[in-house]
Amino acid sequence: MTTPVLELRNVNKSFGPIDVLHDISLTVNAGEVLCLLGDNGAGKSTLIKTLAGVHRPTSGQMLMDGQPVLFERPKDATDRGIATVHQFGGTFPLMTIGRSFFVGMEPTKGWGPFKVFDRKTANEVAVKAVQSFGITRIDDGDRLIGGLSGGERQSLAIARAVHFGARVLILDEPTAALGVKQASHVLRIVLEAKRRGIAVIFITHQVTHAMAVGDHFAVLIRGALAASFKKGERSREEITDLMAGGEALADLGAEIETYMETHDGHPPQPVH
Repeated sequence: MTTPVLELRNVNKSFGPIDVLHDISLTVNAGEVLCLLGDNGAGKSTLIKTLAGVHRPTSGQMLMDGQPVLFERPKDATDRGIATVHQFGGTFPLMTIGRSFFVGMEPTKGWGPFKVFDRKTANEVAVKAVQSFGITRIDDGDRLIGGLSGGERQSLAIARAVHFGARVLILDEPTAALGVKQASHVLRIVLEAKRRGIAVIFITHQVTHAMAVGDHFAVLIRGALAASFKKGERSREEITDLMAGGEALADLGAEIETYMETHDGHPPQPVH
């Protein structure tokens, strides 16, 4: 058994009297895609922020390569190789591709007080990094980010994270606002990151996208881990049912059946 790149052991998170995460235990291995599934309000965002160093766990342990870690701030997580890409790529619409790729770590040329941003190098590196993920439409580092599609922005953000040494890539709903074609581009990039040996945590509520790339699945319901299983162990319908809280759906179905039995087979009518 290889040591997981990242592991959570019995992690809890509370804000005052409100418990948000309950006893979460997860492992993420190199070259594996862990799909974290859950409906709105399931606790996905809090878990992401805990992994990324925004929140400290109230109790429990986080480990990297088998060693306990404690992140006081997001930079601590970044320095250990945990990169988070948010829904719209975290990019800057009025920046060029080259400038955005290196924001905060700009290459320079010149000497001493005469150093300036090395635009040519930044553009070349950024374009090459994105194209290595198969996004060949991006061929000019001077293009503005605002002119890119949602899928291209995601691609750029993922390529940037990998270029700067990400070992764990957290993708927060990367396909939520994308059409079918753009989403498929992003899913291909997720698979390429996996092929390069990066541990990917793919947060989504879209079961179809998760099943296309996932190796391991974890379902969150109201801040607790409702299920954890490997690829092929659950059907799409079973996963969807879990996410929605299967008991609630079953109760609703029974209520509708009872109504129809007492109303000559007619379903409930909407209230106007």
